[in-house]
Amino acid sequence: MVVQRGAKTRGRVAHAMAGADAIEIKVTIPDKQMAQTLKRFKLTLSNDEERYIYFFDTPKLDMLDAGIIMRARRVVGEEHDSTVKFRPIEPSKVEDEWRKYPDFKVEADASEKGMTKSASFSMSAQKGLIKRVAAGKRPIKELLTPAQRKFIEKTAKRKIDFDSLVVLGPLRAHRWRFEDPGCPWPITAELWIREDRDRMMEMSIKATAPQAACAAGGFMAFLAEIGAERDNEQQTKTRWALSYYAGKHAQALAGRKRKSAGATPRAAKAPASPKRRSAGAVTKAAKPVPSRAVKRVAKGARKGR
Repeated sequence: MVVQRGAKTRGRVAHAMAGADAIEIKVTIPDKQMAQTLKRFKLTLSNDEERYIYFFDTPKLDMLDAGIIMRARRVVGEEHDSTVKFRPIEPSKVEDEWRKYPDFKVEADASEKGMTKSASFSMSAQKGLIKRVAAGKRPIKELLTPAQRKFIEKTAKRKIDFDSLVVLGPLRAHRWRFEDPGCPWPITAELWIREDRDRMMEMSIKATAPQAACAAGGFMAFLAEIGAERDNEQQTKTRWALSYYAGKHAQALAGRKRKSAGATPRAAKAPASPKRRSAGAVTKAAKPVPSRAVKRVAKGARKGR
């Protein structure tokens, strides 16, 4: 294994990390390797954390295109939360007043495609509120605390028309946090499943800023050692999810317009994610998954929780 070293590489990671407190290194697992990954690390529905993730954006994803992500998470049996995230962000432009909040962070998001800095601000959400907002019984604005609303508008340097936002989701997620003797950092795995049963799996580690270079190189070496292949179709989970749900929202809106105009609406069919295969576990050609519990995750047939 040849690694470039010398004057040309001195301080490269430190420069890229400037202003960030920590780094999160993320890789997506190719669809064909999801089952064996779940089996290798003994990840099942009996040891997961189940989440339902809702996004809030305009129908045309203007917020995402501006680098602003708004989401809320219902965690089964745990505290719910809402998050505002700016990505990319220049840390020097983020005011210090937000750092007094324990769930505010500035970190670097790194993948095999590069590194991007982000600033996120999370706060707990009252149980039941997310469901009421999703059902249209409460305005989206109420999911954010006054401090979060102030953060988003001061950082974006403009007022946000919360009434122009729509609910996109929910998306079901299964999350595991575990350790492996071959990796010195705790590993987080997430399996996201959309309504159309397309799925995406991501593995990640977090490390402090001084450990960034060691963590990035070490985690990639660990993945290579266990035979994890590069996902050539890698994209962020957020855009993968939002693109689908925005398309679904547009089709539903078009169907309502046709109906109000007296036309017979066609059955809306949600668009498949570009380039990614749909979840193979529901087709005849699908390879069997290693356990009954994980098979139910892949099929989207989980009940009773």
